[in-house]
Amino acid sequence: MRIKKHEKSYIVELEDDSAWRIWPCDLLTSLYWMPTTQFEVSEIDDEYCTHALIDRTTGTRVRVIDAAAAFAVEQIEASLIS
Repeated sequence: MRIKKHEKSYIVELEDDSAWRIWPCDLLTSLYWMPTTQFEVSEIDDEYCTHALIDRTTGTRVRVIDAAAAFAVEQIEASLIS
């Protein structure tokens, strides 16, 4: 799957019309994505995120949740402290 829209740094929409909110600590990785980047969406076992977008070429992954959901400030703060 490729990127359909990535107008906001923290939201990405894929060709299948799924939209994902990127975990704040992973935003830097997403800035290197190209429109041609191929992704795999995978469920993950993570404290804060439900899925990962995995770059099929490099294997790098970005943790995400559904774009309609939001991360709690407490979650972000806790991850930065640990």
